[in-house]
Amino acid sequence: MRPGQILVADHKGVYIIKMVGDVRLTLCMSFDQFIDAMFASDDFCEVLFDLSEAEAIDSTTLGLMAKISILGGERVGARPVIFSPNDSINRILDTMGFGDIFTIVHELKPPITATEVLVSDDQPDTDNDEAVVKDKVIEAHKVLMGLNRENQETFTDLVNMLESE
Repeated sequence: MRPGQILVADHKGVYIIKMVGDVRLTLCMSFDQFIDAMFASDDFCEVLFDLSEAEAIDSTTLGLMAKISILGGERVGARPVIFSPNDSINRILDTMGFGDIFTIVHELKPPITATEVLVSDDQPDTDNDEAVVKDKVIEAHKVLMGLNRENQETFTDLVNMLESE
């Protein structure tokens, strides 16, 4: 499996977030910082996730994606688009209830090219303070728990355990 990367591009407030390889917790701090900067931008208007080269996405990353959808909906009233041709990834998205908060498409005609590498396993996050990472993991999973009853049941024990540490 390829090391994970999150690539980003934006044009006039339209953000493209491309996930490549095995996207895991190790990338969450930089990704969360990017999310804050994206929503701080005055011209923010849309988000497209390109998962065409993603091989695996962990639940923390899925929680951050859900956070983008929820905050974006509050800010501009638009649902982000997820481009995902991978059946395995699509099953995860479906299980997590992402069809309720995203528009999911399985094919695109034009190519998407990233302009900047946001974070990569080759260049891990510089801010890996354990407490900060733990807070981000809890936050991401609480977002997932808020999507549907099944997610609530799946992640309650994990969140309770992390909060009690």
